[in-house]
Amino acid sequence: MEVILLERVAKLGQMGEIVRVKDGFARNFLLKRGKALRATEANRARYDGMKAELEANNVKAKGEASKVAEKIDGRDIVIIRQASESGQLFGSVSVRDIVSALAADGVTVSRPQVWLDSPIKMIGQQKVTIAVHPEVEASVTVTVARSADEAVRIKRGEDISTRQEDQDAAAEALAAAGEFFDPEAQHEEAAPEPTAEEK
Repeated sequence: MEVILLERVAKLGQMGEIVRVKDGFARNFLLKRGKALRATEANRARYDGMKAELEANNVKAKGEASKVAEKIDGRDIVIIRQASESGQLFGSVSVRDIVSALAADGVTVSRPQVWLDSPIKMIGQQKVTIAVHPEVEASVTVTVARSADEAVRIKRGEDISTRQEDQDAAAEALAAAGEFFDPEAQHEEAAPEPTAEEK
C-alpha cells in the first residue's frame, strides 16, 4: 500500500514522502496513529492544503522536544535486580522498567519512545536511545546491578563479574606462586627428618 507520511518515521521516510509499505503496517500503525494518509488523489490534494500547518506544528513540537531531550540526555538510571554470581539476571530489564525508572527520576516518556532492541539480561551498563520526537533523540545510560553499592562500582568501571572474595583469593594465590618459583626468594631451611636410628 502507498501512503503519504504526515511526519518523519524512522527508517521509512520524511514528512510528505510517498512510500510503499505492507498493508498491515499501514492499517495497524501508520493510518491508525495519524502518521500517514492513503496515497489517493484526494488525499494528495488534502496533504497539499495542510502541508504548511503540519510543518509549523512539527517545528513547534521539535523545539519543545529539544528542551526535553536536553534534560534527558546523558542521564544515568540505576535498576536493581537479582542476579546469579556470573551476572545473569533472574528475569530481564524491559522497556517498561526503563520507563518507570525515568518516571521515578521525574521524566515522563512513553514506551514507544524507548528504543531497546532486546531486553537486558546481564548486569552492567547499556546506552538506550529515547526518541523524544521523530527528529530528536536523546540517550540515557541504564546501569543494572544487584545493589546500590554494586551500581557505584559498575559506574567506576570495576569488573564485578566475580565476587570480591574470589578476587582476593586469586591475588593471594598468584603472590604465593610467585614466591615459590622465585629463585632469589629467601626460604627457611627445613630440618631433615630424624631417622629411625636417631630416635
